Amino acid sequence: MNARITIELPEKIKTALDDAIREDGVSPNKFVVTALEDYLFVRRFRNLREVMIAESEAAYNDKDVFDLVS
Repeated sequence: MNARITIELPEKIKTALDDAIREDGVSPNKFVVTALEDYLFVRRFRNLREVMIAESEAAYNDKDVFDLVS
């Protein structure tokens, strides 16, 4: 099930968004969904990495964290 949201963007960001959508040749919905998926993945990666480093004496590298979140 999909949910609809409404956001307000500064004109500068809206212009950059429109340009990126046109350049990528995708719908605004597809572009924003993909951007949010990418952001949320990176956010989860960073948060998990911080937890792993804080809770472990052994230093995990980025590949270890990537493998866990993938």
